[in-house]
Amino acid sequence: MNEITKFVRSNQEQAVASWVNYLNQLRIDHLLSSFRQQDENLLNALTSVDEAIKKIDLEVVTANRGGQHGMHGFIAEIAEVGISNARRQILGQEPVYRWVNDNGPVDLIRSGVEIQQKFVAAGGRFSLGAITEHLQKYPDYVQNGGKYQIPSDHFEVIKRLYSMPPEEAGKLLSRSGGGPSFRDWQWIEAFFKEGSISIESLEPSTLKYHEVQRGVYESTMAAEETSLLSTDQSLRDNAFEESLPSLQEGAKATLAAAVIEGGTAFVLAVVAKSREGKRLREFSQQDWLDIAGETGFSFVKGGVRGFSIYALTNFTATSAAVASSIVTAAFGIAGQANKLRRGEIDELEFIENSELVALEAAVSALSSFVGQALIPVPVLGAVIGNTVGTIMYKAVASSLSKREAELIERYLGEQRVLDEQLAAEYQELIEKLDQGISDYLGLLERAFSPDVHVALIGSSELARGFGVPTDEILDSEEKVLAYFLD
Repeated sequence: MNEITKFVRSNQEQAVASWVNYLNQLRIDHLLSSFRQQDENLLNALTSVDEAIKKIDLEVVTANRGGQHGMHGFIAEIAEVGISNARRQILGQEPVYRWVNDNGPVDLIRSGVEIQQKFVAAGGRFSLGAITEHLQKYPDYVQNGGKYQIPSDHFEVIKRLYSMPPEEAGKLLSRSGGGPSFRDWQWIEAFFKEGSISIESLEPSTLKYHEVQRGVYESTMAAEETSLLSTDQSLRDNAFEESLPSLQEGAKATLAAAVIEGGTAFVLAVVAKSREGKRLREFSQQDWLDIAGETGFSFVKGGVRGFSIYALTNFTATSAAVASSIVTAAFGIAGQANKLRRGEIDELEFIENSELVALEAAVSALSSFVGQALIPVPVLGAVIGNTVGTIMYKAVASSLSKREAELIERYLGEQRVLDEQLAAEYQELIEKLDQGISDYLGLLERAFSPDVHVALIGSSELARGFGVPTDEILDSEEKVLAYFLD
């Protein structure tokens, strides 16, 4: 592979790494942006509830507005505005409720829709009696687009009884049993048959009747704040889950890297054939097969590269530039290992070539990292940094190559002289060792000879060989008798 081809491939590899890093960064930026937005959403939602509490305390409870029997109605209006707006704001939506507060036919306005709120339990008519009184004062209220809002628990009872067939209604227990009675069903049936309004003109409040009573609304609003905090945490958890690396994104990175590397290989292969003096229309079938083979192999390599970089950058603490250098070095060393197996290089060349591959990959990674930091434009910074760094590295390597060659040659000469000297010394030691072993075996043979006289002499020689003092060696009949009989 010539230097230009290696240079182009290096830039392409770092471009892929930078692009994968850009995808990762987009996810992280989106997550951080979501968290910042959610901070604002939570603040707005809690502020709406807090402002509602202050209004209720000052303008209703402290002022005793509505008196003992009517105060809860004003509490319900303010609480409805504060809670409904807060539930939208926690989701990042605009508040739509506004409190009219003019004692007129309209209590609330929601996105232009006029709402009259009725929270009345007196008479046991689930707030419908108060609606009848309001209609008598303002008969055109519903025709003009107005809506009536009642406690959510009242609305549920009305809806259930309204849809209940007569045969089932006849089985209802009395009010003393804790549920609606047959008489309630009759009253609701008659109310809607009169035709003043339909059930579509009613809507449930976010609150139940008992939740807006004096002495209770504080706990109602506190529970709503707790619910908002829970919703906020859920939204943050969802945003975090969505920001995690996914199989789909990994597949996209893999495919894109494969296409880029395969396309680069195709162009380089065509250029290489052209440099041989062939025009494009003169390419033979074998030429195209060679190009296709190189393109296909690079396509697979690109896929492995893209997936590996995506995995390393997302599941380990590895930057994209370093991840690319790891993959590049792995491919390069694998190629050298293949040459070693085929006998094209020896073990020393394998080690030297592998070190060179790792060094070039490290230079490429460092250059791309610095370039991306200095030029914070996705891909462009990495490519420019890799280009500058590679050129500088090649220039320095070329200027040092002559001196390195001389040093290596001198080193090899010294090594050859040293090898010859060590070989001669080694041979001399081997010969001495052989002679010593031969003498030792001879001593052993004589020391353990069946002939007693030979064994005596041999044992004495063996003892002297091991350094036993002469006066302690039993080398005569007199010494033997003296040793055993004395």
